[in-house]
Order: sequence, then structure tokens, then C-alpha cells
Amino acid sequence: MARNARGGSRTRVQLAALAVAGLFVLLGVLGFVPGVTTDYDGMRFAGHHSEAKLLGLFQVSVLHNILHLGFGLVGLILARRIAGARLFLAGGGALYLGLWLYGLAVNQESAANLIPVNDAANWLHLFLGFGMLALGLLLSDRVGTGGRLDTPFDRP
Repeated sequence: MARNARGGSRTRVQLAALAVAGLFVLLGVLGFVPGVTTDYDGMRFAGHHSEAKLLGLFQVSVLHNILHLGFGLVGLILARRIAGARLFLAGGGALYLGLWLYGLAVNQESAANLIPVNDAANWLHLFLGFGMLALGLLLSDRVGTGGRLDTPFDRP
């Protein structure tokens, strides 16, 4: 069983938040790695003119990568507590669903596409939004606690 900073065990919601946060940190770092990010020399700080694509699919910019890194670091901090893990997953899921709506509404060739987003990113944001929201709201053995498994087999 995983241990937290105080020597206690981490809950499943905390472990999920750590995994998701770690993924965001990894994506943020990989966005700055030539080869993993294609057309790296075409990366811009922000906006739809950035030609760089993470894994050749997801349009990224320096700002986009910094946002991934920051979001992941915030998640790592929040995952230290059950309530923080839930907030990161559920709140972050809602945020990503909002980003998905933004991606659907914005003209991808306009200056309003600041982050930037493309069709592949929109699908990813939808998947991340629902996945994080589900983990944050449902990953609990006892509703409202994010607690550890409490089955008849675990009782003395």
C-alpha cells in the first residue's frame, strides 16, 4: 500500500490524482522535447500560429506546455490530502470540459485560439474532462470520504 508524507496510507482518490498530475507534468516536459514534439522549430509562445505538435497530433505552444506543467504541479500538491485530490480531479475535470467547449467554439485560425487547440486536442480534452470528473466524484469506497476499502473481509 502506498504511503503518504505522514506515513499513513494514501487513498485511491489520492493515487489517481497523483497519477493524473504526473501525466500532466510529463506532457508539459515532453512538449519541450524536439522529436517528441514535431515541428519544434515552429513553436510559438502562444496562439494558433504555433506549428509544433506533441506526438505529431496535439498542437502545442510554450504557453500550452507551461499550463500543463503548472496544472500537474498543482495536482501533485493537492493530492497530499483527500479533499485536495478530489478538488484537483473533479475541478480539473470540469475545467477540461470547459476547455473542450472553448475548443469547439473558437475558430482555430483566429487570434482567440490562444492556447492553441486543434481537433485532436479537443477530443483529448473531452476524454480528460470526463475521466477526471468521474475519478474525482466517484472514486470513493465510502461516499464523501475518499477512504480506504472497507469490506467485511477487512474487519477484525
